[in-house]
Amino acid sequence: MGYNPKRSSAAVASLAAQVLQDGNSSGVQRRLAGSVLSQTNTGNQTGAELEGLASRVLQSEKYNDLTQALAGSVLSQSNKAR
Repeated sequence: MGYNPKRSSAAVASLAAQVLQDGNSSGVQRRLAGSVLSQTNTGNQTGAELEGLASRVLQSEKYNDLTQALAGSVLSQSNKAR
């Protein structure tokens, strides 16, 4: 199992916190934001389910830039062995 030492940056973590505080955020945004925050200053890595969601977000044109930024951060912290 390949360990990925990357962590969420302060800028992306702040963005994720804003998403979680915004009552208008979508469920997908909230799931991605929660994953981003769980990987800030911890040894946590993206799980397979969230990795799949983030991948689908990045491959679709229906998601906005904010959602894709969160997805990109989540994927950059995925397990390198997958």
